[in-house]
Amino acid sequence: MKLLEERIRQEGLILSDTVLKVDSFLNHQVDTELALEIGREFGRKFAGEPITKVLTIEASGIQFAMATGIALGVPFVYAKKKKAVTLAEEVYSAPVHSFTRQETYQVSVSRKYIGPGDKVLIVDDFLATGAALVGLVQIVKEAGAELVGVGCVIEKTFQEGRGLLEQLGVRIHSLARIRAMSPGEIHFED
Repeated sequence: MKLLEERIRQEGLILSDTVLKVDSFLNHQVDTELALEIGREFGRKFAGEPITKVLTIEASGIQFAMATGIALGVPFVYAKKKKAVTLAEEVYSAPVHSFTRQETYQVSVSRKYIGPGDKVLIVDDFLATGAALVGLVQIVKEAGAELVGVGCVIEKTFQEGRGLLEQLGVRIHSLARIRAMSPGEIHFED
């Protein structure tokens, strides 16, 4: 997605060869029109699939899952990182390690919102190590739902995330694929 690549080039801050900061337009302050266009792009990419739910993890994936749900005309669900007192019912859960926060969370989704018969598209902001997405794949499988695929806004192809998901047989579509970066320099896949 050329528009996204240009925004990354213009506003993304490369903090190291593995850390890209895009908080000015994607995951702290959100360019709402760009978020909606990202949702429409995922909607186009997965348009032929009988998707019933879009799934993400709080917090940075929420705006993209919502935009994708709007584009596809289906609800979105997000896995919670902490169990709220209002989440008293049975849940599906999986451990997820956050690359950015260097913490492990037990994420959960109420069994009321995903189950057998659902066809799920997972959407998230980044694919790097793949830990969050692997956790969401586990939740979809535990629920007895069918995983249609994974949509990632930005993928760092030089990290192991894609490989882990492909080993699980997951279809992946990323909108901006970064093959290498260092402070002041970024290279996208062709």
